[in-house]
Amino acid sequence: MLTVNRTRTAGAAGRISKVETLSLGTAWRDFSYVRVHTDAGLCGVGEITHPFRGRETCALAESMGQRHLLGADPFDVEEIWLRMYQGDYLRGGDVGGIVVSGVDQALYDLMGKALGVPAYRLTGGACRDTVPVYANGWYTGDRTPEGFAAKARETVDRGYRALKFDPFGAGLGSLSRAERITALDLVAAVREAVGPEVELFVEGHARFDFPTAARLTAELAEFDPGWFEEPLPWTHIERYAELRARAAMPISGGEHFHNRNEYKQLFASNAVDIVQPDLSMAGGPTEVRKIAALAEMHAMQVAPHNSNSPLCTTVSVHAVLGIPNFKILETFDGLVEDYVFDAVSGVLPVRDGFVGLPVAPGLGVELVDEVFAEHPPSHRFWNMFAEGWERRDRS
Repeated sequence: MLTVNRTRTAGAAGRISKVETLSLGTAWRDFSYVRVHTDAGLCGVGEITHPFRGRETCALAESMGQRHLLGADPFDVEEIWLRMYQGDYLRGGDVGGIVVSGVDQALYDLMGKALGVPAYRLTGGACRDTVPVYANGWYTGDRTPEGFAAKARETVDRGYRALKFDPFGAGLGSLSRAERITALDLVAAVREAVGPEVELFVEGHARFDFPTAARLTAELAEFDPGWFEEPLPWTHIERYAELRARAAMPISGGEHFHNRNEYKQLFASNAVDIVQPDLSMAGGPTEVRKIAALAEMHAMQVAPHNSNSPLCTTVSVHAVLGIPNFKILETFDGLVEDYVFDAVSGVLPVRDGFVGLPVAPGLGVELVDEVFAEHPPSHRFWNMFAEGWERRDRS
């Protein structure tokens, strides 16, 4: 079993002295965070949001803090990552992957604060001056061509030049003729509403059997999507390459994998054109940089998944600045309530579809306890395969 090495002289951040968690309730989902303190008076934060297992991620983060973090030097990121993953037997699974990711984020925050530099200076520096982002979550409301078109225009008017959406409702496995026509009508309406210059990404949510995915791939081509995301369940990963060979657009995916080991078959089979690791699920900056390097070896682009809070957006920006094969970053920041930005004070703003270079030390974010106290978690379950899920009922 790997243990904390307390014999080495601690770095500028001191040693980890406390690990705590906080959760914030919103109409969409609960956002959860880990806060790591050191005996030098520094505090680093990371996101451990799970769509519906917030209690579990918080409990695991706190218990892993006791087992693996107390007394550790935050600069020993590789050792700490391995200690959590190997020492806690986290060979896979979303709860463990999320906790390792959030702690890893907090370590980069601590290191940046200790050195007085933005976290991206520790994750490869900058290959670009700005990070392009695309909007998701914008299509709340009735599932009609008119409704989707109006929402798309509103989102483009806010400066976004790329949009992602799932037009398939509660469809799972196969679609009836009527369901398929409705979905295609929604895509057609959005394309007409925003014009040819706006990038559209179509989300499949890993829901279709092969005949349905293959037919949709052919029928979506006329709308020139930037990618078709996760058209097949990952239980059928061996058929992704076959689908890619038929597709006129790129195929993307990978958000469900939690480390480079889980990505092995995806890379071995050249399953996708664009990989989508999540900075709050795939192991944090330490691991996502390795996944991106593997993707580069396979001539694949990287477009990180990010369905969490603005903190994960900020973490993702820091990470992708140093990734040469980065394409674009997802954000739901336009969906959340204003108080979320008060709770995670200092997150990077999205302006005209881009995020600029960070300047604050670390991640530049502080969690404001008073806002968390005013908006406790609700622990609700949100089922995207239920009829009408796209309305995201706020009742």
